[in-house]
Amino acid sequence: MKLLTRKYLPVKTLFILISLVLFFILPAAISFKVNEQVVQINLKPILKTRSVTTLTEGKIITWTMGIDGDGSADGYLTMAASLFKGDKSPKALPDNPLIPANDQHPEIMLHYSNKDSISNQTVAIVGAGTVGFDIPLAKYTQMFLALTSSEGNSQITVILQYSDVSESKSFDVPDYYADIQPNDPNFCYLAHDLAKWGKTNNMTESNHHNIDLLNIHPDPKRSLKHIQLEKSKAGYLVLWSATGIAIL
Repeated sequence: MKLLTRKYLPVKTLFILISLVLFFILPAAISFKVNEQVVQINLKPILKTRSVTTLTEGKIITWTMGIDGDGSADGYLTMAASLFKGDKSPKALPDNPLIPANDQHPEIMLHYSNKDSISNQTVAIVGAGTVGFDIPLAKYTQMFLALTSSEGNSQITVILQYSDVSESKSFDVPDYYADIQPNDPNFCYLAHDLAKWGKTNNMTESNHHNIDLLNIHPDPKRSLKHIQLEKSKAGYLVLWSATGIAIL
């Protein structure tokens, strides 16, 4: 009787094949140097509003100041909240507020949670206004602000206060319905092609809304300690988070 034998790929060949599969299937992540670390900035002292409806202990907790209409028109929902409301295949915010890294940004922590029905999530600026927050003192190669602008674009000035000097930069935050070009030097998407929901958590539009990320490009040779954001009258602006890449 002739015995049947199995032929196995050499270990080296198998390793190469697995590496190729992972390379083409898994999304690329932004690269870091060995002496860099992602820092999620604590914005809790300045958060004033809730712009995301959550599903907490089986109950819908509706947003209080949204992302459009100077805060009164529309907000976002978590996926759990949207499905609980009966939406079919909704384009909602993920239930996990830690947005994974990709080739344009590190992982970003937003401030909403389905486990929290009380804490504020965002900072909203209607008309002209300003907001500032402290940064863990360090040298940063990148600093990302998560923002939405509605009622058109928002003109902002960002003042970076280092340990020795201050630096001002001006940016035009696009309306959250607008597309961002892939080669934009300052902006990319954090959450893309989202639906939006009205005051009773009814879906008012099913797609094309975003949370944008602005890289304010701090001076990596200086120690950053504070960021001040000043907005002009036009547009309605929501600040969601701040995340830096620090040099250890």
